[in-house]
Amino acid sequence: MEKNYLSNKILIIFSFFVLLFSEHTNAQIVIGSPSLGFSQACANASFNTYNVTFVFSPESALNASNQFIIEMSDSAGSFSNATVVFTSNPGVVTTSPATLSFALPTTTAGEGYRLRIKSTAPVATSSGSAVFAAYYKIQDSPFSINNLVSTGAYCTGGSYLLTIDNPGNGSNDSPLNYPSLTFNWYRETGPTTSVFVASGNTLSVNQEGTYFVRTNYGTCTSNSFSNRVTISEATSGQANVTIASSLGNPFCSSEGQTTLSTIGGNSYQWYKNGVIIQNATSQMYQTDESGTYSVQIDLGSCQASGTINLVSEGFTSSINVQETNTMLQGESLTVIVTHDATNPEFQWYYNGSLLVNETSNTFEATEFGNYEVIISQTTGCIVSTEYTFSISEPINVTNIPNLISPNGDGTNDTWVIPLEYSAGTNTEVTIYSSQGKIVFQTNDYQNNWPESQINLSSVNLVYYYIITKQGQKPKKGSITLVK
Repeated sequence: MEKNYLSNKILIIFSFFVLLFSEHTNAQIVIGSPSLGFSQACANASFNTYNVTFVFSPESALNASNQFIIEMSDSAGSFSNATVVFTSNPGVVTTSPATLSFALPTTTAGEGYRLRIKSTAPVATSSGSAVFAAYYKIQDSPFSINNLVSTGAYCTGGSYLLTIDNPGNGSNDSPLNYPSLTFNWYRETGPTTSVFVASGNTLSVNQEGTYFVRTNYGTCTSNSFSNRVTISEATSGQANVTIASSLGNPFCSSEGQTTLSTIGGNSYQWYKNGVIIQNATSQMYQTDESGTYSVQIDLGSCQASGTINLVSEGFTSSINVQETNTMLQGESLTVIVTHDATNPEFQWYYNGSLLVNETSNTFEATEFGNYEVIISQTTGCIVSTEYTFSISEPINVTNIPNLISPNGDGTNDTWVIPLEYSAGTNTEVTIYSSQGKIVFQTNDYQNNWPESQINLSSVNLVYYYIITKQGQKPKKGSITLVK
């Protein structure tokens, strides 16, 4: 009797556990359609976080190992090749409603995406969410077309081709570097309105107007758009167009050469200040000089021309001394640099060594030697200008040499007279042979006599000179030529 009682008790307990196990293994949950925390998803490198909320029931049916998964459809709303955009850690999400965050894949682009939620233990899948537009904007900055030239022209019956620049000018991030992108072209119809024209990397224009292009991010707004280009028809046979400078205008020459660009045509000829520039026959011309630049363009059955007054952001300066200067021993020379530089710095050098305590635009030179000053503009366009000059002791004005040795050894080969009688003083210098014949005469003596080699014998040759300076008595003397 006791044995039967014990058997029945064991049977009851076993049946309880079987029932409990059966109830657990057959547990199910229902997941409601996810609610979006956004109306459209327009992501880029600086923002890519979106929330979705859903309910499920019952909470008690969740296994401790359960994970919730967010799947995203393709751009047509189909989940046949769904993309997993988020998976929770096991057992973390246990209460309803739940909110999860996810990021868009960088290949996302379309107007018809949906989301759905799946669980792993127990396995369940929600219905799809509402449809939403989603784009990951892999290029989200302004870019250039037409080499930043703001105009274009076509001959009557022809057309003008607008193209997206690659790589463009300066820091231009060309969207052509991203092969997955597509583009929509527009023509302005008002100050803030435009009309769609066509799609593609280029646009052939045969209607006057102002055009621009946007990267195709659907209903998402973005900064991926181009500059405006105004296209005109050259009905008179000659169209006026603009020239763009890659470094801007004014430009900073310390950044290197700026590239001047004009519209597309069959052939080109560039000019500077009205003078033709030899071999400048391309659509672009590089320069680091200011000036008025113009270009003539052959468009086929008509012509176009443009002009730009190119200005450098540098500064102008001058120095009040010559490259070569003289002063007497014990004297000084005041050197002054005049300039219009912004926030300038000055560096003075003497015989190649920096004078660390000299930092102004004025310098008092007291030593003979070679000098250099560098003026640097430190605000805005960073550019420098340098001047070099030398200071020496003047030739003794009272001592006219009477002995030279024109033997070609580089020492005392010519008759060098004081500066007050040499070139630039309008002093007449006449040299006579010992027979009284004039062998040399000039009013602009270059300290270069004799100009050709003289055959010297064992007997020294003697010549005579007369130096006549206006307002002074003539100076006379002899010159002896020795080996």
